[in-house]
Amino acid sequence: MGKILCATRGGEASIRTQNAAINKARETASELIFFYVYDVEFMAHAKYALRSDVVTDEMERMAEFLMSMAVERAKEQGINAHYTIRQGRFVDELAAAAEEEQATLVILGRPEEENVFKLEHLRELTERLQTETGIPFCIMPDHLTDQSI
Repeated sequence: MGKILCATRGGEASIRTQNAAINKARETASELIFFYVYDVEFMAHAKYALRSDVVTDEMERMAEFLMSMAVERAKEQGINAHYTIRQGRFVDELAAAAEEEQATLVILGRPEEENVFKLEHLRELTERLQTETGIPFCIMPDHLTDQSI
């Protein structure tokens, strides 16, 4: 039995990633943790006044709603899951969460064609994080490494 950390957001592409993670958790009898990061750094560059506490609260509520939906989706498929939400830089928070949760596999979603973040960059990132953490990373739903959990 392992522990899968699935980085996710919202939207249709994320649902495919979540479903792939749910299937992997079922196949391996692993614990499943959905992971969401939001970053409020953009507020430092805003040209108008923003109340950072209001924006942060709204982003936190949205994250909780999206992750609650993911957990519910897993439960509907017979998988007990929970979630963790963090604020900060995605890469830093992902690596820290993977280590803190003692994940045996980290799943990331495959970027859509129109996404600014290209698949090649995501592959480079996963290779780097895998080397840094010693934890297997994979891109799903259509790419799964043969790493055992």
